[in-house]
Amino acid sequence: MTTMRREPRAPVPWRLLLCGLLLLTSCRIEPLTADPGVELPVPKGYRFSGLNDTTVRGIKAPLRRQLDATVPAELNDVLAFYRAELHKRGWQEKPDGAVVEADRVQITFASPTGPAVLKLGRKDDSTRINLVQRNQDAAAEANVMPKSGQAKLLFANIGEKEAVLAINEQTVSEGANDKVVSLDLPPGKYSYELRVPGHPAQANILTVAAGDAWGLTVGRDGDAWSPLQLY
Repeated sequence: MTTMRREPRAPVPWRLLLCGLLLLTSCRIEPLTADPGVELPVPKGYRFSGLNDTTVRGIKAPLRRQLDATVPAELNDVLAFYRAELHKRGWQEKPDGAVVEADRVQITFASPTGPAVLKLGRKDDSTRINLVQRNQDAAAEANVMPKSGQAKLLFANIGEKEAVLAINEQTVSEGANDKVVSLDLPPGKYSYELRVPGHPAQANILTVAAGDAWGLTVGRDGDAWSPLQLY
């Protein structure tokens, strides 16, 4: 005679709890790790928007380096990645002015080469990354380092006709293929106008912060190039 016996079973609530624990264990997310092929740290699995270096002739190191990317991860996980990764690289987080919110982060750092800023934001199910690092020695060598508390604007004309820049109640004339003119500006938002004979006046707005250096250039055809942040 065969005896059949029922195995003891956990009560339904406990069975559900055990199943939930098993599910969480199987779905545990691995920590983000850095892609070794990118000079500025970025988590593996990123989608690049751009990695841009601002350089000037005769200076080997970039004055400014900017990384823009998107990674399919939670903002808190990306922030934890950057805090750990940048600390390993000798970057020191500066608490002054830091913004850490559920959907937005902005933190300044002192990096080995100069000031740096990390910005994070949410986009759909991903996190946007903007990381900027400046090089103080390269900026000083290139003569673009702003005065303390000021921004610097460098105006260049590589065209064949004189160009005139009007900004902050100042008017600057720059001859054809002339040397670069440097202007110091307090932080703020400025309307400016560029005039070149034979071309319509070109008006735009430039917003500068303390410690910024920007370049405005009139090209060989007499058209103004878009403002470029140098530092």
